[in-house]
Amino acid sequence: MSDPSQPQYPGAPAGQPVPPAGAAPGPAYAGQPGVPMAPPPKKSKAGRIILIVIAAVLVLCLGGAAVTFFLVRDTVGEVIEATQTRLVTPDTLAGRELNTDPTFQGLAEEVATGLAADVPESTSSIGAFYGDIEQENLVMIAGVSGVMADPDQELADATEGDATGLGMTDVTDVDAGPKGGSARCGDADLEGIPGGVCVWASRGALVMYVFYFSTGEEAAGSLVEIRDAVEQTS
Repeated sequence: MSDPSQPQYPGAPAGQPVPPAGAAPGPAYAGQPGVPMAPPPKKSKAGRIILIVIAAVLVLCLGGAAVTFFLVRDTVGEVIEATQTRLVTPDTLAGRELNTDPTFQGLAEEVATGLAADVPESTSSIGAFYGDIEQENLVMIAGVSGVMADPDQELADATEGDATGLGMTDVTDVDAGPKGGSARCGDADLEGIPGGVCVWASRGALVMYVFYFSTGEEAAGSLVEIRDAVEQTS
């Protein structure tokens, strides 16, 4: 217990006495006159990223639930190609390396596992992060392959209104590339982080990817490159 008869430092914590005359001063502490307060710890953006992943997964699960066997009107060629479509996770995507941070890897595995569980007719599912959030070049991708009964409707369900929960705006149709199908991209509000979201749907796959710290236009510029890297026909 401190000695109440001992004088205290001005502004010092209770119980800290003034040293005798001529004695060396005690250690400085934050808040002491002339000593700046320590800055608060930097908040991680991972929590906000988790929310975005969950939102994207919900969209794909709801859309992927329509994966089914082909309808009578489908051509044999379309069906065969769709059944051979597989999604893979390359080592790099859009110039970014696969993110191996345990937190993001765990989320990615959860995405892929959740999609596979919710769409039992699917032939493959993926979930992955690329780039680095601190360098503000993070990309998330998630998707499922299988024979889509109505790709255009899947695309509409995933992008119209605020279906994604990402606050998408300026959604526009974009070229899905030589593999066919349809695609749309738009700007997004990722819990305060600007982003670009793109979704493509074909007879054989439904895929969404998110460019953090970016725009829909910038994300759209990499669509064909990304699709070529993750969508394969076996």
